[in-house]
Amino acid sequence: MFADHVLDTDRRELHRGADAVAIEPQVLDLLIFLLENRNRVVTRDDLVASVWGGRIVSESTLTSRVFAARKAVGDDGQHQKLIRTIARKGLRFVGDVRVELDRPEPANAPDRRQPDEARASLQAAPRLAERPGIAVLPFANSSGDPEQEYFSDGVAEDILTTLAKSRALFVIARNSTFTYKGKVIAIKDVGRELGVRYVLEGSIRKAGNRIRVTTRLVDAITDRQIWAEHYDRDVADVFLVQDEIAASVCEAIQPRVERSERERAALKAPERLDAWECYHRGMWHLANTEAAENTMARGFFARAMQLDPQFARVDAALAQSYLDEVTLFRPDLRNVNVAQALEHARNAVRKDATDAAAHAVLARALWMSGSHAESLAEADLAVSLEPGSALAHGAQGGARLWGGRPGDAIKPLQAAMRLSPFDPLIPLWLHYVARAHYLTRDYDASIRVAQQLRHSFPRFRPPYNTLLAALGQTGQVDEARIVFDDAMARFNEAFLTYLSLPLNELRELRPEDREHLISGFRKAGLVA
Repeated sequence: MFADHVLDTDRRELHRGADAVAIEPQVLDLLIFLLENRNRVVTRDDLVASVWGGRIVSESTLTSRVFAARKAVGDDGQHQKLIRTIARKGLRFVGDVRVELDRPEPANAPDRRQPDEARASLQAAPRLAERPGIAVLPFANSSGDPEQEYFSDGVAEDILTTLAKSRALFVIARNSTFTYKGKVIAIKDVGRELGVRYVLEGSIRKAGNRIRVTTRLVDAITDRQIWAEHYDRDVADVFLVQDEIAASVCEAIQPRVERSERERAALKAPERLDAWECYHRGMWHLANTEAAENTMARGFFARAMQLDPQFARVDAALAQSYLDEVTLFRPDLRNVNVAQALEHARNAVRKDATDAAAHAVLARALWMSGSHAESLAEADLAVSLEPGSALAHGAQGGARLWGGRPGDAIKPLQAAMRLSPFDPLIPLWLHYVARAHYLTRDYDASIRVAQQLRHSFPRFRPPYNTLLAALGQTGQVDEARIVFDDAMARFNEAFLTYLSLPLNELRELRPEDREHLISGFRKAGLVA
């Protein structure tokens, strides 16, 4: 809503008061784009890319569509109360806008809420936060025991406090969410009133010395349940149980929200994406581990950076895309890509020094450039900033592996996979586990993990090296030849690059670790 107009983007209708406003589809697209990007100046190129799909458009056509948009909202070129021309830069929508997430019910529909809530609904609903917003409602005490009230409140508060440490989530404060305590209200209404997409609710029931906590995470916009779980515990130490349940819930929530955001962004038309959605659309492509998908991901990251130059996560994602390209597809780009990844990762940390993801990706770029001590420090910092971040734990495991502490690498890598069991980085983390076993000379364990990777992710190249070396160390020369032939058939001559890269290019390998790997290749009969 703006001025005396209501724009319904779902129905593609514009109303002035009670009257419908006739507006051409292309002019409506232009108006919607201006409204969605009202926090910045929209350039001519932006309009052409969004409204005309990048096709060549004459200046007169563009001017006529802008004029029509102004006319539709009662604006004009002289006063520019709503659509303002910024000299030599572009256009910006400057009117006050109120966003309604749902169309209101008919005027005669019964109001099932309390009077104070009904009055609150007449106020402007907050706009959805750019980061995915989440509200943790007070947990219901279903046991009928008033003594359990403190426990149910404590679990909800602990979950809220832990989630608030995540830089990827916008978490509504307790003072706002606990106003719903004891009230029956639809999840959609909670989302609308608090301006969040996700709502976590739960209940607690105690019977004897057993307690059951039931939780569910709901998309408040679509009313779709994203995740649900229950926890049964003995109440031996009530505070330990409270902490354990809170930690378990938080570990489960963040990867579900991340996946939901990526799926949502993947379904939206590219020209309608904001910076956060462009970032998640890029992450969706990056997760597909194909060379073409990596390129597409980088395009979305570039657009996100254009929309929001201070978005640290975008720099971190760009760094990851450059490193993935080297690891998975183009080892010949190692020197160029690692340098670019370092630049973007350092930019991410500079933009947001408290973002665990930025420090985690910087740690990976550092060990790939041979700066192992700095990599270890960055990875440890990432975990301390966000203990529930799978990416941070994965980086810590990798930094320890390549930095000469392979025996300490497996535990954080297992933590990463527990925190995010469907993460697209799972193959990479398993590869690190296989290499950690190899470097600690547990060759049988290394073979077991590397073979698992080879069969589950046959197009993922890195574990083939570890597997070949471990087979060589255990004298399984015939099996090594079968694996080598399989690798050559899958990856062609490019696979040989990984057996012959000079030490100064493959800098994540310390000299003694490289010699250990080469000795396995020699015993397998693969190198002289």
